[in-house]
Amino acid sequence: MKTYIGIDPGASGGICVYEDGKIMTFNMPDTYPDIYGLLKRLADVPDVCAVLEDVGHGLPGQSSSATAKFARHNGHLEMALYALGIPTVKATPQRWQKMFSNSIGSSKGCEKREWKNRLKQLAQQMFPGTKVTLNTADAILLAVYGSKQAQL
Repeated sequence: MKTYIGIDPGASGGICVYEDGKIMTFNMPDTYPDIYGLLKRLADVPDVCAVLEDVGHGLPGQSSSATAKFARHNGHLEMALYALGIPTVKATPQRWQKMFSNSIGSSKGCEKREWKNRLKQLAQQMFPGTKVTLNTADAILLAVYGSKQAQL
């Protein structure tokens, strides 16, 4: 049974481990040693694959220093996954969210907060016994996306 790690990078992102229909979620750890420590524990899981959200650009209205910090953080995640030997697939938000468009529609015309809440609601419907937060919702859906892509 393959295990998928969904990673939503950023300070308010999260990490989800998805295996055999069950999930474990984590808010993004605050420090690089903590991120590495978590990923190192996950690297020992047999047949693991990570799905990292590919957000290689800043957000609208974000300062250049915030964009640079975010890009560094994303690069650190990529390097940690590589160093730990965890195979990684990158998926743009448009790409992975398209898989769920039949359930939640399109982000077109939505305020960011409304769209994030739709994603959270979908993740909560998929895993009703789990506490889903805005920090972990995208990571959950990224892990599910990875598992579905592998089945196609």
